Amino acid sequence: MTATNQQQINDWNGPVGARWLTYNDWLDERTAAYGQAAFAAAAPQAGEAVLDIGCGAGATSFELARAVGSGGRVVGVDVSEPLVGRARERAQALSLPVEFRLADASRPLFAPHSFDLLYSRFGVMFFDDPVAAFAELRRALKPGGRLAFACWKAPAENDWYVLPLNAIRGIVEQDAVDTDAPGPFAFSDPQRVVRVLGEAGFEGVELQPFEAPFYYGRGDSREAMTEDALSQVFRVGPIARLLAVQTDEVRDKATVAIREALSGIATGQGIVVSGATWVVTARAP
Repeated sequence: MTATNQQQINDWNGPVGARWLTYNDWLDERTAAYGQAAFAAAAPQAGEAVLDIGCGAGATSFELARAVGSGGRVVGVDVSEPLVGRARERAQALSLPVEFRLADASRPLFAPHSFDLLYSRFGVMFFDDPVAAFAELRRALKPGGRLAFACWKAPAENDWYVLPLNAIRGIVEQDAVDTDAPGPFAFSDPQRVVRVLGEAGFEGVELQPFEAPFYYGRGDSREAMTEDALSQVFRVGPIARLLAVQTDEVRDKATVAIREALSGIATGQGIVVSGATWVVTARAP
């Protein structure tokens, strides 16, 4: 296992995983529309076997289980022990036949030709060696089996990510996002996606753009909306990591700047920003 991939696993079993577990319901709500777009492209059928890659706390796995029915099979895989634990708890409460595995989906886990469909909502952008990872996943697909996943487009097209960063650009020094490194924007370049999947042995690779509003904050007043959004900015995303090493003075200035930026876009519908994704589909030979 490479150092890069181990770092991802450490993060998702450390502070990142803890934050996602705490605010999982909020995150599921905000990302549901993007997952549904990939779900529609995947078109899971009754009786199929499906692998949910980066399943998190299980919301997408349960949707897949309802689609494939009692004659199907759904396996959710994630590297985060806290999130997999929550998924298993939910599976018992819902009485759905879903198996959750704490494992790295990029490593050999399944016998060849085990699945009809590979699905993911934002769970495939963190592989240290994406070609090798997808080659391994392809081997788990039956001949003609399908792949469908959602991944974020470029940072500049996703205000949920760049708006707070832009607000503090004159306050905190920031590095440019490395879209070739494992992370949320690793598959933002469609040419890279086509190349990676092609080298991994997939055929018929297609990318369709999908955009939906990202609801940052809600409330009965502009102030309430702003504080709701501000709390989430500091809980999930790059801001918490970026400001963790700053002084109290810098953090205070950054908070004021982000609050002003959020308040400036509050409307009667709440604080709504852009969310832009690719829905990627492909198939095994």
